[in-house]
Amino acid sequence: MIHEDHHHHHEEHECHCHEHGHEHEHAHEHHHHEEGEAKESIIKIALATVLLVAAVIIEKRTDWPTWAYLLLYLIPYLIVGWETLKEAGEALLHGEALDENFLMSVATLGALGIGFMPGAETQFPEAVFVMLFFQVGELFEGIAEGRSRKSIAHLMDIRPDTAHVERNGVLETVAPEAVRLGETILVRPGEKVPMDGVVLEGDSSLDTVALTGESVPRSVHAGDGILSGCVNLSGVLKVRTTKAFGESTAAKILDLVENAAEHKSRSESFITRFAKIYTPIVVGLAVLLAIVPSLVTGEWATWIYRALMFLVVSCPCALVISVPLTFFGGIGGASRKGILVKGSNFLDTLSRVKTVVFDKTGTLTEGVFEVTAVHPELIDEEELLHLAAHVERHSTHPIAAALRNAYPNEQDDCSVTDIRETAGHGVIATVNGRRIAVGNEKLMSAEGAASHPCERQGTIVHVAIDGTYAGHIVISDRVKADAAEAVGALHGAGVRNTVMLTGDQPEIAAAVAASVGVDAFHAGLLPADKVARVEALLSDGTLAFVGDGINDAPVLARADLGIAMGALGSDAAIEAADVVLMDDKPSKVAEAVRIARRTLAIARENMIFAIGVKVLVLILAAFGLATLWMAVFADVGVTVLAVLNAMRALRV
Repeated sequence: MIHEDHHHHHEEHECHCHEHGHEHEHAHEHHHHEEGEAKESIIKIALATVLLVAAVIIEKRTDWPTWAYLLLYLIPYLIVGWETLKEAGEALLHGEALDENFLMSVATLGALGIGFMPGAETQFPEAVFVMLFFQVGELFEGIAEGRSRKSIAHLMDIRPDTAHVERNGVLETVAPEAVRLGETILVRPGEKVPMDGVVLEGDSSLDTVALTGESVPRSVHAGDGILSGCVNLSGVLKVRTTKAFGESTAAKILDLVENAAEHKSRSESFITRFAKIYTPIVVGLAVLLAIVPSLVTGEWATWIYRALMFLVVSCPCALVISVPLTFFGGIGGASRKGILVKGSNFLDTLSRVKTVVFDKTGTLTEGVFEVTAVHPELIDEEELLHLAAHVERHSTHPIAAALRNAYPNEQDDCSVTDIRETAGHGVIATVNGRRIAVGNEKLMSAEGAASHPCERQGTIVHVAIDGTYAGHIVISDRVKADAAEAVGALHGAGVRNTVMLTGDQPEIAAAVAASVGVDAFHAGLLPADKVARVEALLSDGTLAFVGDGINDAPVLARADLGIAMGALGSDAAIEAADVVLMDDKPSKVAEAVRIARRTLAIARENMIFAIGVKVLVLILAAFGLATLWMAVFADVGVTVLAVLNAMRALRV
């Protein structure tokens, strides 16, 4: 529903102050509210239609005074039009510009008023009819947006964020808010760290992608600081909390989102933007038409009647139903392609995008590791991978997993004994009697093997056999197959500027930026830096940001248009975004822009066509050649054609 848009903005963004649990309850209420609204709207429309038909029949068969008929028609008119009249009145009181609600109100009240002019026909049915049309159009759009929101609700990963606290030697599972400062919490592998703290005991590696965008996991040991929102990958950690839940990193980031949402300019729906220009012109002309000729001729009644008629005729009935229908088609068509748009105003913004900013990890890259190069010395590639995979056989580190995937056949007769893992350095083991060390440069220097630097980007795993250097393996985050094509397609779709932002190291960022073909990149950024970068770029025209992590949520909210990767994305990102891509293909961004542009082109065609016919009828009316019914017929005919045209938007 268009006039609800402003409220939705607030509702969508209010969610962030609560942590996930509440957020979902809130989202849930939101859907009930949406559905209830659609149902209510359908009931009103049906009721008003029945009453309108009844009123027309009564009017044909009876001979009552005019005011009695007015009361009769006011019932269905107010049933469908009350909200619109109320919104129009509120807008006027607040001194806001004349929007579509005001336009509808003026035209329909004009039609109701004509009947009281001397020698005029009553136009009561038209007034109700036009208002009815307006509501039908809004209903369609509301349904499309509601459907899109429902799909988004399914996407949210509803993880209950709990904390396991040690109290009097017993583990209790509580809501993170209930944990006091300095208490000890236990974080098991696979769980999210609920609050900031210091590791008391345990070694593990943390996935910090959601927070920093760093694709390489960070290893932590006793004494290291640990941030909320990271995912614990391998070991069990005991953590002493250093910050209350509300002060924790994850909460801070959600707070950034809140503020970004407030700064974001509210994008207006297409019809509102149109009405702001059209309404003052029409109302102004009507006033001139009533006053100027009357002053010359003195025939006030005739010219006021003509001015009122001018208002009724100029009411863009065809637009009022066809434009929302076009957006209904566009949103529906996009969702069939796995692109969920949360509202018609976002589709409108999407069509005007000039700058697209990408987050790197998980958006342009897969966010998973694989072996990208093997540089052996002494032995061949196969042998090097084989040894490394064996030594890393039992490690839970993602890099070990990448090595095992690269050399999957475990069935050979190697004996691997006394495996020793030094977290942060690597693994040493005995394979068939030889001492094999697999790890970073620190481990190599400890083994006395001179490692060679590598020009390739990524995490470099060195291998030494009995203290002699045997080569290295490069493991890196793979760029998505369609990333380069996606950036190319965006340039093809008329996007002027593509930028990549990342928390990763500059070397890795440069390599990805070059292979994907973005116009510019900035590396080593924290969430707040990303917001600052985006704010700097906002001046170059409409900006869309594409991301998937918690760290992206503030930027998604701040950009003119936030696009989240749905399948991998964090729930904070999906909440903060205006458009969600169901599968994580960056090429969908260009497709979304294309769909939006096509939808708007159809809306524009309808607008030009409808206004063209209007102007023609108005010119005839000004010369007294047109009757009101001719105007209504032109309107209905135009509406049917415009609706048929709007249906094209569904076909993507």
